[in-house]
Amino acid sequence: MQQENFTSGPIGKQLLFFSGPIILTNLLQVSYQLIDSLWVGNLLGASALGAVAVSSTVIFTVLSFIIGINNATLTILSQLKGKSDAVGLKNYTNAFTVILGSMAIILGVLGYFSAEWILRLLGTPESMLSAATGYLQINFLGILFLFGYNFIGTVFRALGNSKTPLRFVGIAVILNLFLDPLFIYVFDWGIDGAAFATIVAQGVAFIYGVYLSVSHKQIPFSRPSLPKVEEVKLILGQGLPAGLQMTVISAGSAAIMSVVTSFGSDAVSGFGAAQRLESMIMLPAQALGTSVNSMAGQNIAVGKWRRVHKITLYATILNLVTMLLIALLIFVIGGWGIRLFISEPGAVHFGTDYIKMVAFFFPFLGFNFVWNGVVRASGAAFQVLVLNLISFWILRFPLTWMFAQYFGEKGIAYGLGSSFVISSVVAFGYYRFGRWSEKELLKDASARSVES
Repeated sequence: MQQENFTSGPIGKQLLFFSGPIILTNLLQVSYQLIDSLWVGNLLGASALGAVAVSSTVIFTVLSFIIGINNATLTILSQLKGKSDAVGLKNYTNAFTVILGSMAIILGVLGYFSAEWILRLLGTPESMLSAATGYLQINFLGILFLFGYNFIGTVFRALGNSKTPLRFVGIAVILNLFLDPLFIYVFDWGIDGAAFATIVAQGVAFIYGVYLSVSHKQIPFSRPSLPKVEEVKLILGQGLPAGLQMTVISAGSAAIMSVVTSFGSDAVSGFGAAQRLESMIMLPAQALGTSVNSMAGQNIAVGKWRRVHKITLYATILNLVTMLLIALLIFVIGGWGIRLFISEPGAVHFGTDYIKMVAFFFPFLGFNFVWNGVVRASGAAFQVLVLNLISFWILRFPLTWMFAQYFGEKGIAYGLGSSFVISSVVAFGYYRFGRWSEKELLKDASARSVES
């Protein structure tokens, strides 16, 4: 299991070979909900699928703070890797383990007991409320497994290894594939069965990920201990803005869902099916964002700025080509993709129209992943938070709401698409003219680690 040093070597080849396994890993992770949606939509109907869609939005919203701090792992550990700081890697890996584990448990408890209140706040149709609440609560029971294996995968990628996470995530997906019909249909647990299948599979992924990490000694794990003050300060300095950033993103998604719910159950079900396709469509762009974060982070740590900008250029071009090809494909087969999840005519009509209209705007959303990923790699987490506040709350939600008022259901796609374009212009403007490159994330960090 080789770790990659990105401070030298052919950038294009490194980007392709590093991002490729990340795309596959993300595809496997997305397939958890995709498999759930296929079984739920076909066995239990559009109403149950809508309940899963609304619940999934809430899960991402409530838990996104931990996801953001997990993203800070990539920035800090990749820079430590670039500096070849073995002591710092060990200390900060321990600190992240303790902080993330504690937060996961706290949010899991809070989320379980507030599930129904959150769903009512979103305006979930009464016909879906009971099923959505049960699905949401069960998922909160498995939050530690979910974030445990995601954290381990993030550490591997920060160290330049994007292949190992494929192994434990792959096993979990295969397990989930068989558990879903068993729990939903054979045991007759309905939508709750889909949730139980997911958390059991995630638990297996987490345990196997721990086994791989310890047995191969590629991740500098140690017996958990209280992190040092300077470690907590750096992690929270990066993690709090990153966590708020993810909260902004997910809360914005929940706000968009509140616009969708105003058009009734067909719109909710159709939009839920379209979101399942979108989650796969955006995998290459998300993988490129993760890749440039790690690759640029290693080079920023040693001051190789020309190489950082070449990484950005390669990733931008690759995003454009890839996302345009995917958009063409979705425009041709989008309706077939929607019908994989639902069969009700009204829901299929909404989902098909939406996905075809929004498909060609996805390259612009991909640009945001790339440019913000490079900025984040420098440690400019607060700046990325501001960019996302602009993207979601000044552009995406207001434009979606406004277009929906004027154009009805079709306005949802118009508003989202136009916001993707404008936010990419803002992101590039900050990448090109902002002062993010002046950030010194690990100034004197090595000295502090050695002294401790």
